[in-house]
Amino acid sequence: MQLYHGSNVVVKQPDVLHSRKELDFGAGFYTTTNFDQAVSFSKKVALKRKGRPVVSVYEFDEDALDHMRVRRFEGPDHDWLDFIIANRRGEAIDTGFDIVRGPVANDDVYGTIALFESGFYSEEEALDHLKVKKLFNQYVFVSDKALSHIRFKGEISSGE
Repeated sequence: MQLYHGSNVVVKQPDVLHSRKELDFGAGFYTTTNFDQAVSFSKKVALKRKGRPVVSVYEFDEDALDHMRVRRFEGPDHDWLDFIIANRRGEAIDTGFDIVRGPVANDDVYGTIALFESGFYSEEEALDHLKVKKLFNQYVFVSDKALSHIRFKGEISSGE
């Protein structure tokens, strides 16, 4: 499987140490199978942190999933929403997993989650709004064991 990571720098040797824990799925190395999503993210990161937008490309051996602990979220549901909220709040979540896989809470989704967190939406209302959004996937590598199964293949400049 080909995976992409959008950033302002090329990441040849991914690790979990350089990740913030207040992200959707906690600390880890974030990738996606959707190239356009990686390009979009690389542009946002380059604007925020300077540098040039670039997408690092990796090959991942899917058979390795059979030998790892994988937390799978198939879509925006209660568990997914609770997991994202807890991570964004920086609550200590010991997943015990090597990889967390599921939908990305992209820019369109942040507003809905903020309205839920503020109490404006109930959990059911938030999930109803989220289900109509086109949510791309993310594969987050949260252990060294998981990272040992991806191989850097190259970089693609994603424009200015």
